[in-house]
Amino acid sequence: MTAKGTVRVSVAGLCCYRPGERSRLIYRTLLYRGRKGQPKGFREPDFIRLLDAAHQQLQAPIVLVWDGLSAHKSPPIRAAIAARPWLRVYQLPAYAPELNPVEKVWSAMKRSLANHCVRTATDLAGAVKSRLNRMQYRTGLIDGYFTGTGLSPPSPTRP
Repeated sequence: MTAKGTVRVSVAGLCCYRPGERSRLIYRTLLYRGRKGQPKGFREPDFIRLLDAAHQQLQAPIVLVWDGLSAHKSPPIRAAIAARPWLRVYQLPAYAPELNPVEKVWSAMKRSLANHCVRTATDLAGAVKSRLNRMQYRTGLIDGYFTGTGLSPPSPTRP
């Protein structure tokens, strides 16, 4: 997403669930302000930190189904995956956004910002985070994104 000038807000996220618990959206944002030497988007260490954070939050092994982004296949990512025995990775086909529940999150978030006017990069980043925070607490929404891919989300255990 871009604002006036060379500002960009990048988002990386995971739709996840642990059997017997509610579905979750775990995400990170990165604000690029067009400064020399500043990364324009997520790099391998950022993706690795996101996976480590998800593992900490879920307190369980992770089966990750990833799209074909080139950064997901890089040597540093492969080394990080190999160093994490709790992580098993499967690659989606070359172009299959319909199989990726996170693509549905991004689509809904972008639609919700379609007529939203922001003046600064900070405002844009805040609007993105606000939309994603709202989605995080709508478990049925995340479940619907899983269902839309043909996956069955877990049903939470009830006390």
